[in-house]
Amino acid sequence: MKILLAGYNLDYDLIRALKDKSGLKQDLTPETISAAYARISRSPKPVNELRELSREEVDKARQSNRNIVFEMGHSSVAEHAVFNIDVIGVSRLLVEEIEKFRLCSYTEKSQRYVLFNKDFVVPEEIRQANLADLFTDTVQTQNDYYHALYEKLRPYIFTKHKTLAKDTANKSLLEGWAKEDARYAISMATQTQLGMTINARNLELMLRRLAALPLAEAQEYSQNLYAATKDIAPSLIRYTQATDYDKFTKLNLRSRTSALLQKYISGSKKLSAAQLTFFSADADNRIAAAFLFSSSGLDYPHCLNMAGKMTSREKTILFKTAFGNLQAHDAVLRELENVDLQFELILSSSCFAQLKRHRMSTIIAQDYNPQLGVTVPPSIKAIGQQKDFMEVMRHTKNAYDRIKKKTPGAAAYVLTNAHRKRVLMKFNARELYHLARLRSDAHAQWDIRDITETMLQQAKKVMPLTLMMACGKDQFAKLFKNTFPRK
Repeated sequence: MKILLAGYNLDYDLIRALKDKSGLKQDLTPETISAAYARISRSPKPVNELRELSREEVDKARQSNRNIVFEMGHSSVAEHAVFNIDVIGVSRLLVEEIEKFRLCSYTEKSQRYVLFNKDFVVPEEIRQANLADLFTDTVQTQNDYYHALYEKLRPYIFTKHKTLAKDTANKSLLEGWAKEDARYAISMATQTQLGMTINARNLELMLRRLAALPLAEAQEYSQNLYAATKDIAPSLIRYTQATDYDKFTKLNLRSRTSALLQKYISGSKKLSAAQLTFFSADADNRIAAAFLFSSSGLDYPHCLNMAGKMTSREKTILFKTAFGNLQAHDAVLRELENVDLQFELILSSSCFAQLKRHRMSTIIAQDYNPQLGVTVPPSIKAIGQQKDFMEVMRHTKNAYDRIKKKTPGAAAYVLTNAHRKRVLMKFNARELYHLARLRSDAHAQWDIRDITETMLQQAKKVMPLTLMMACGKDQFAKLFKNTFPRK
């Protein structure tokens, strides 16, 4: 056996400096690794030799990539080329579009931990509509209140948590709690930054999809991202223009839906913040059958039939066997991916910013809708600031209504982290374990913790054995002790 390091990420400024100092004329590009790995399936040579050949003949490597990725359709080859991207000065609204792409990694400047300055994006659409003054005045009002609110929340938090406040090591933690509640007052136009790691295949997809969005900021982002990467791996980034499918499908669906609503809508009932709308029938039996399948030589129909005949005690013992050695940070078995749950959620922008990071789920989101109201942090009520907070929200709603009349696509920029949207979220039981472990934990932010615990309570009613060990990290030891008491 040989395990050879083929490469690893280096800061691009360092790569450029090393190349300049060495006088190296050869292109330094991740395309050579993609080309070498693409040849593995058809060449008897060791892969380290294939890499050497690709480095020596970069033009041939690029031609090979074009043939294999675009002519033959083996797009996964492009996934071997990886980029680290600094994304600076984009709006919180655009970040929601950027982070829709599942197979990438993102680390974003957090409004939970950083007190933001008053930097914000003024969308081009709003400038063109001669609404920049209205927009700027509204966002500045929000920002001024955000900073004033933080100054009021900070002493309240320190007083409420006197024991923690005695230790200076907890200063950042307590200040963070004040920041995370004050942020409900600031807009989605607020500028932020993030670090993004993305492979060439997903980079190309991101370029196309964001170029197709009607937002000017998204199109500018696509153009700038292409400019930053096109010369590094030209053989892997080829189809970057918006397609008709990406440009028109959503618009056409909205138009068709609008016509149908006029015919069929008869008023909709008010839903709770989290409502279970679908779950796999007979879920515990299906997971029991999956355990039997993976631990035997039987086909699945026989396993499912066997699970249906098992006594309640036998089934419980089987599940306890699957969870008996589980520890707080273990991922539960993949068998749990065989059953699904779907929830309709009504949640704040602040909550959605965290929820969207669970990219192994399927998240379908509507536009932000002021008619759904706003989420007011309990701490704001506790310090007597609810009236002032709601006044800022009313001021924001007035600006939103005026902007929407002239440029509806850009109106959401002026809305705040407190404003809400409807989300349809589907995930399997294994992903719910991950969601609960992170977001139902005592250290989780209160907004997403509340909605996660509501989902978990409903889910456990329909698949109690499957979810018997689903909880936040802080609750795991107690739950495990209760489930597996020492004899």
